Amino acid sequence: MSAPFKQADDTRKVLTAGEDATGRLDAWLADALGGEHSRSRLKALIEQGAVSVNGTAITEPKKKVHPGDEIVIELPQPEDPEPQGEDIPLEVLHEDEDLIVILKPAGLVVHPGAGNWTGTLVNALIHHCGTSLSGIGGVKRPGIVHRLDKETSGVMVAAKNDAAHRHLSAQFADHGRSGPLERAYKAVVWGRPRHLRGTIDAPLGRAGDRTKRAVKREESEDAREAITHYEVVERYGEKPDATCLASLVECQLETGRTHQIRVHMAHIGHPLIGDPEYGAAFKTKANLLPEEARAVVNAFHRQALHAHLLAFEHPRTGEVMEFEAPMPADLQHLVEALRK
Repeated sequence: MSAPFKQADDTRKVLTAGEDATGRLDAWLADALGGEHSRSRLKALIEQGAVSVNGTAITEPKKKVHPGDEIVIELPQPEDPEPQGEDIPLEVLHEDEDLIVILKPAGLVVHPGAGNWTGTLVNALIHHCGTSLSGIGGVKRPGIVHRLDKETSGVMVAAKNDAAHRHLSAQFADHGRSGPLERAYKAVVWGRPRHLRGTIDAPLGRAGDRTKRAVKREESEDAREAITHYEVVERYGEKPDATCLASLVECQLETGRTHQIRVHMAHIGHPLIGDPEYGAAFKTKANLLPEEARAVVNAFHRQALHAHLLAFEHPRTGEVMEFEAPMPADLQHLVEALRK
């Protein structure tokens, strides 16, 4: 029916009709594109003027195709599906007419995106909150003012109206520098930072793909300020030279960059246990652990990170609200195994 595509991308395809080409344009395209689009969909695109034959726009789906015809089809950019409510259980810590505070479990994606159009926190919030959820964050992120990585557990707040959304978003943008916003995380890392408390001030930027991040030079075009304060809470497998196999660290964010804690702790040589992106090179350190702890560490398949504290000013009352969440069972099991 056709020669190979001369050009192919997500929105434009150029085809050449083969020597045996015949029949209606819509039927020929449906066959030539291998069922990628239905005949009715292609018929509609032809009627909209999205198909040309030998440089002339065609609006008649029944036009006959002839050998050697060059046919160009312009496909519209795909639209992201609008998220729908799904009955996904939520652990609600607080809810009122302006906001909802929830405890996000590890494994739950915050908002829809490529590969995760359903089963997200947004789908759960739409089901739970109905039409009261703020739309200022856009179709895909209604109510969302901050986020946690899929495999990070912990406390999150979402806005239920636009005024609350603006107020909360401003607090997160300020990073608590002039207001009461506070975010604290518990992380289990390999080794022990040389200083029991300190500050990591290292700009972050993209690391070759859409999601991964790396420490960048300040002059780099995509470098963004990133500051993390940390304090060692517990040490596991401590040795006479003051080193240890692993540590429980509390981190407080002064900025809120993607993967900030994960990248910063790896940058100073102490990546999070279980982190597949930034700690994979340290997996063999589990061999230094006693058998029981080694088994628990090897079975821990997410970054050992939990957002245990969130404080902010209520957008309506001005009251400073603070929420704490204990470590989830898997992280607590990891800590107990390391303590032994």
